[in-house]
Amino acid sequence: MSYILKGKTNNWEIVVGLEVHCQIISNAKVFSGSSAKFGGVPNSHVSFIDAAFPGMLPHLNKECLYQSIRTGMGLNSKINLYSRFDRKNYFYGDLPQGYQITQLFYPIVGEGYIDITLEDGTKKRLRVERLHLEQDAGKSIHDRAPHLSFVDLNRSGVGLMEIVGMPDISSPEEAGAYLRKLRSIVRALGTCDGNMDEGSMRCDANVSIRPVGDKNLRNRVEIKNLNSVKFVMQAIELEAHRQLAIYEEGGHVTQETRLFDSIKMETRTMRSKENALDYRYFPDPDLPPVLLTQEEVDEIRRTLPELPEDRKNRFIKEYHLNEYDADILSGDNKTAEYFETVAKGRDTDKAAHWVMGDLFGALNKLGKSIEQSPVSPSNLGKLLDLMAKDVISGKIAKEVFELMLETGKDADIIVEEKGLKQITDTSEIEGMIDTIIAENPETVSEYKAGKTKLLGWFVGQAMKASKGKANPGLLNQLLTKKLG
Repeated sequence: MSYILKGKTNNWEIVVGLEVHCQIISNAKVFSGSSAKFGGVPNSHVSFIDAAFPGMLPHLNKECLYQSIRTGMGLNSKINLYSRFDRKNYFYGDLPQGYQITQLFYPIVGEGYIDITLEDGTKKRLRVERLHLEQDAGKSIHDRAPHLSFVDLNRSGVGLMEIVGMPDISSPEEAGAYLRKLRSIVRALGTCDGNMDEGSMRCDANVSIRPVGDKNLRNRVEIKNLNSVKFVMQAIELEAHRQLAIYEEGGHVTQETRLFDSIKMETRTMRSKENALDYRYFPDPDLPPVLLTQEEVDEIRRTLPELPEDRKNRFIKEYHLNEYDADILSGDNKTAEYFETVAKGRDTDKAAHWVMGDLFGALNKLGKSIEQSPVSPSNLGKLLDLMAKDVISGKIAKEVFELMLETGKDADIIVEEKGLKQITDTSEIEGMIDTIIAENPETVSEYKAGKTKLLGWFVGQAMKASKGKANPGLLNQLLTKKLG
């Protein structure tokens, strides 16, 4: 989907590359045996290695390495049989060593790609430059006391995968689709939980603009620590318009790092842009290179679960869904499981419609995830069964669904308790129709004179008389017959 910024003299396009930090799911940290579990009492998950006590040597957690390899495979990337760790040197209060162990020169994962599908059906392949394994820093806390900052090292040394995307993204929507797809991949693989609100998945966006048709890249601005898909999309749009205003006034965009303020809806300067020389990278002398065999890599590949792209293609083939619906329903493990339970043995279009429409809408209002849904997938399936058997109409089903959300009761129990079964008795419906016809002779005459659109009015009256319980198909058939 094209996204063009219209200036006074030029039309401009956005160029975006995303750097995503994914916290690795593992019991222990990447270079120590401390717990990698989220939360906990501050500084309770800290070893001598995490706190950088003198003489403490790091030891690579193989599970973190294997999780990185699995993720690389999910990104259709090359797995490098040789990789190495480097030290990135800088000082900060929550970085006890004074350096971060990372992989600058020889990462574990090389080039790959992610395929996205936008809402209008547009497809695009977005390239991944690399994935490297590194350790997280601790957390600085500035809101506990007016003149003091505190440091919690529980997160220090937790394994991170930094996934560096190429500058292929050209709209906020594409950025959102990329992040959602990436999150669905790591969740399907079980390598990261993707919870951006907890900081286990964080994003930096590199944003620049250029005149449409120009192939040269201009100075980019890095927006740091974006913690939701929505904020990433908003920050990109705001920064692009800020740069547009500068260029249109004949100015120059400074390469720098900025922060996004979601309250004031602006980006603001954090620091001037560093380059690799500022960090004095050099090979870590305490960690040997990682040497893999192709056999080891192939064995890891055999353990991979069904990936979102494969599941999407299966949903298209097996459930006859369109590509966009299949993409949404297959993107998350829990959503896919929920949908498949609802769809099994039922009309798959209706199953998709109810899951993506009524269920997603209700969960959004309630602020709940699909795992927390008050309506179980089997119960939603029962609701669809009641409609398929003409026990209730589609309109009544909406009412039943609301009661299911409120009470958690089964659909059939609610229908029975509330007396919501459809009226399918021909004589009962005919009696209602006869009464309406007898009470409205002028309207009947108008209908017979050619105003056939009045049929809808008669249907409305009959539905009102039956309290919405008359079978719509039977009602229309009998009305048409009675009115001649």
